Amino acid sequence: MISAPASLRVLSLIPPMTQLNTPYPATAYLTGFLRSRGVHASQDDLALKLVLRLLSPEGLLRLHEAAQDCVQRHHAQRQTPPAPVAHFLHEFERYRLTMRPVLRFLQGKDGTLAHRINTRSFLPEGARFASLDNYVDDGSGDSLFWAFGALGATDKAKHLATLYLNDVADVLRLAVDARFEFVRYAEQLATSQASFEPLAQALAAAPNWVDATLAQLTREALAQHRPTLVLLSVPFPGSVYAALRIAQTIKAEAPDVAIALGGGFVNTELRELAEPRVFDHVDFVTLDAGERPLLALIEHLQGRRSRQRLVRTFVREVSDTGAARVVYHHMPEPEVPFEETGTPTWEGLPLDQYLSLLDMLNPMHRLWSDGRWNKLTVAHGCYWKKCSFCDVSLDYISRYEAASASTLVDRIETVVRETGQTGFHFVDEAAPPKSLKALAEELQRRGTAIAWWGNIRFEKSFTPELCLQLADAGCIAVTGGLEVASDRLLKRMKKGVSVEQVARVTKGFADAGILVHAYLMYGFPTQTVQDTVDALEYVRQLFENGCLHSGFFHRFACTVHSPVGQHPQDYGIQLQPLPPGGFARNDVGFIDPTGTDHDALGQGLKKALYNYMHGVALDEDVRAWFRHLPGKVPRPTVARGCIAKALRMA
Repeated sequence: MISAPASLRVLSLIPPMTQLNTPYPATAYLTGFLRSRGVHASQDDLALKLVLRLLSPEGLLRLHEAAQDCVQRHHAQRQTPPAPVAHFLHEFERYRLTMRPVLRFLQGKDGTLAHRINTRSFLPEGARFASLDNYVDDGSGDSLFWAFGALGATDKAKHLATLYLNDVADVLRLAVDARFEFVRYAEQLATSQASFEPLAQALAAAPNWVDATLAQLTREALAQHRPTLVLLSVPFPGSVYAALRIAQTIKAEAPDVAIALGGGFVNTELRELAEPRVFDHVDFVTLDAGERPLLALIEHLQGRRSRQRLVRTFVREVSDTGAARVVYHHMPEPEVPFEETGTPTWEGLPLDQYLSLLDMLNPMHRLWSDGRWNKLTVAHGCYWKKCSFCDVSLDYISRYEAASASTLVDRIETVVRETGQTGFHFVDEAAPPKSLKALAEELQRRGTAIAWWGNIRFEKSFTPELCLQLADAGCIAVTGGLEVASDRLLKRMKKGVSVEQVARVTKGFADAGILVHAYLMYGFPTQTVQDTVDALEYVRQLFENGCLHSGFFHRFACTVHSPVGQHPQDYGIQLQPLPPGGFARNDVGFIDPTGTDHDALGQGLKKALYNYMHGVALDEDVRAWFRHLPGKVPRPTVARGCIAKALRMA
């Protein structure tokens, strides 16, 4: 039973797994907001702490024991033990001696170790290092020379150290917990799961070593912060299981502490939550922007507001007969204006312990995992909010509010003073050109020197002159959606751009020295093989003409909150029935009458893109990437000089 606290203390937790190079921003936003309202608020990152505890000297010894048990189990069944586990045991002494120095290096505390790592004789190299064989030796004897050159010692060492950690993660997955990954944990238990049953069974199972370690970290956080309310933000399916394990421990150790669950996963997938068992672990589940629901919840816990007057909050109610049901309470109240949400704070997070990893050698891709970026938002929501594949009906897209440039730079300067870091990642759905121009002017006026990157729409407002101004104000990279790279389908998507327009905008950014990454999509309703071949030809030409530095192809997924999911007849598809259940409800299957095998096409698209990002095969016929398909692949209908012509006519 939760009692009304005399003095409320709020603890926001980052559950495993999110990012290891920088804190996920939700707790920083909420903590800064609550402190601006006079609430005692603190935060902690249990994702980072879990990984560091697992890789500690004591953790490695425990992993050694688990690896030995794994080998014994395989021998008992007359099976060959997994190669990564056998390698770890054979090289354990080297792992034990190198792990702490490698972690310190990745934390930026011992840069000179790079030279030792680069000798290729310091680290025990397991299966993950086989990926280096994909790179061509230029005759120097070093297959990575092309990527890092003679002076890129630190970056090369980061890449090797990341492979080393991934080898250890493989051992954790094979010997301890098959669900473990550094960037997602037990993701399959929550991804598109209409039923709570898989999670319920996993949570009822005896805790393994990873679970027990997380429980110990939770107890330590409770002892340190002594909260009366714990906020668990779950941005991704890969953080749901661990968040509920944290909640389990809190319920066992401190049953009077209230627990609220929110975040991106909740906002998109649990909008129709009807599963009472979720509330065996948490007390409240809130939707959308957290500021207003949180203020209402705090008033409720202080006895100043009834449960019925909560804002966008699910609770469990039990009838006199003992029947439990989920009830949604929403007292409509004005949102807290974006201008008044306060400045995020990272105070309390272990900023000197984050690991700067380098999984991908592409200079744009690395930004997601390398470097300690302060995450800020230029504007809430999306100013365009028309794309038919997007969740435009939900608050995080539909409610658009921008802060003034003066407020933004005030926040930036406050964060720099607090963290000592001048790198910023603007995590907007799409940062508005007008706001970015005003931000650049304010940064230039004040002489505030930062490096920043973020997501935009490739629209014509980004002129070459504006690109140069943004670069001068510290912009180093932009990401944006080209999606299907087909004018016909871009119109159906209501994207508001054309391929030629994207070419001119991206070229303007590239010419200004700004890295450009394109989000690409395949499998959109009515997309044919011809559409896909033409799209890849456009992408090839964009790389060939220096418009793009990197990209990523993902398969289109229809969601219940998007225009496609809400009006499938307008897009020529038929939705499949959603499976029964009261838990997650987001992705929905559909039948496309074209019958195109998008999975087979996706293989070729991803291989082509990987090569284009490395400057390989840019002069080859795009049909070569689809040789594995049965039948004849149509030739592109796009002229080979189409993008070059568009750029000349700009």
